[in-house]
Amino acid sequence: MRIKAKKSRLRTLRTVTQWAMFLFVAVLALVKYLKEIGVVIPLPEISLHAVCPFGGVVTVYEFLATGGLVQKLHSSALALMVIGLLVAFLFGPIFCGYFCPLGTWQEWIGKLGRKLFKKKYNRLVPRAADKYLRYLRYIVLGAVVYQTAVTAKLVFADVDPYYALFNFYTGEVAFTAILILIAVTLLSLLVERPWCKYFCPYGALLGLFNLIHIFPVRRRESTCIHCKKCDAACPMNITVSTGDAVRSHQCITCHECLSGLACPVEDTVIVAAGKGGKQA
Repeated sequence: MRIKAKKSRLRTLRTVTQWAMFLFVAVLALVKYLKEIGVVIPLPEISLHAVCPFGGVVTVYEFLATGGLVQKLHSSALALMVIGLLVAFLFGPIFCGYFCPLGTWQEWIGKLGRKLFKKKYNRLVPRAADKYLRYLRYIVLGAVVYQTAVTAKLVFADVDPYYALFNFYTGEVAFTAILILIAVTLLSLLVERPWCKYFCPYGALLGLFNLIHIFPVRRRESTCIHCKKCDAACPMNITVSTGDAVRSHQCITCHECLSGLACPVEDTVIVAAGKGGKQA
C-alpha cells in the first residue's frame, strides 16, 4: 500500500505541474492575441518571451556588452535564466521533465504513438545513429547563441516550435517554425521527446548540469532486483539499471524511473545527494 500511495502522489504531482504550465502558457498567449485584436480582457498582457528562461541565455552577451537586451526580450528572462540554472545545479533539468510545455506536448503525442507502434515505439532509431544524433542539440545551442550575439536579434524565434505551438493562429509565427512544430509532432509518434533528445538548445545547456548537480537519481545496488523496469520507463533511453547515479547529459529529471513509479522495490531508485560510484 505504501508503494502505491507514493506512486499516486509522484504521478499526480508531475501531471498537475505539466497541465498547469501548459495551460498557463496557453492562456498568456491567448490573452495577448485577444488584446492585440481589440478584445477587452481583465488580465495582464504578458509576452511568452518574458516567461522563457532560454531568452535569458541568448541575451546574456548583449546584456554584458551593452547593458541592453536582445529585441523582444524582457529582463524577466534573465531572472528566470538564473533561477533555472540554480535549480538545475541542485536537481538537474527538472524544468524539462516537469515544466516545459513543449516537452509535455511531445509526451501527449507520444502516448498515441505508443498505442500505434507498441514495443517499437521509441526504439525505431538505430542505436548507433541515436548515439551521435543526441549531440546535435549542442550544435544548435552554439549556433543560436552565436547568431543572437552577432545580430542582436531573436533569431531562434524563426525556428522555435515552442513559440509556434502557442502562437500558430496569430499570424506572427515564421513559417519555418510552424514546419518544425509539425515535424516535431509527427516525430513524437515514433520517438519520445524528439525535440528534447536531438535539437533543444536549452535542454542541451541544462543537461550539462547532470554531470555536477547535487541531488541526482541514484540506484541502490543492494536492493536492486535487476528487473530493468527503470530502463523501460526512461523516455530518454538511459540505462539506469547499470549505474549507481544517473549522470547522463540526456536525463530530463522526469523521475519516471523512481521507486514507486517504475521501480517496484521501495527506496531503490531514489533522489539523493552523494558522489562517486558508477554513472549511468
